[in-house]
Amino acid sequence: QVQLVESGGGSVQAGGSLRLACVVSGYRGCYYVMSWYRQAPGKERELVSDISSVSSVTYADSVKGRFTISQDNAKDTVYLQMNSLKPEDTAMYYCKIALSGTSYYCPNRGSYWGQGTQVTVSS
Repeated sequence: QVQLVESGGGSVQAGGSLRLACVVSGYRGCYYVMSWYRQAPGKERELVSDISSVSSVTYADSVKGRFTISQDNAKDTVYLQMNSLKPEDTAMYYCKIALSGTSYYCPNRGSYWGQGTQVTVSS
């Protein structure tokens, strides 16, 4: 059983910081990519950042140099540190994990989403 729970969203002024956290269960034994997506009203859901089980990291061009993704496997948690926030960062942020591997070691193969946490940045 795979579950994801996000936290850390809120309202901040431009230039401020937030740290999002996502606690994940049911992924051990799998290859994975843990991702943060965001979706603003009227816009498509976009990939913000991800990190894999081999520690490969990606960032959207719009957040490079401002956001940092990290993971703490002992706590089953992925973080997104967001600095120098801009109004255009305002969105619902979602944690996602994609699991792969053999059925023996990774019976929960597939993709799973958290419920989302709202980030609002005022100018």
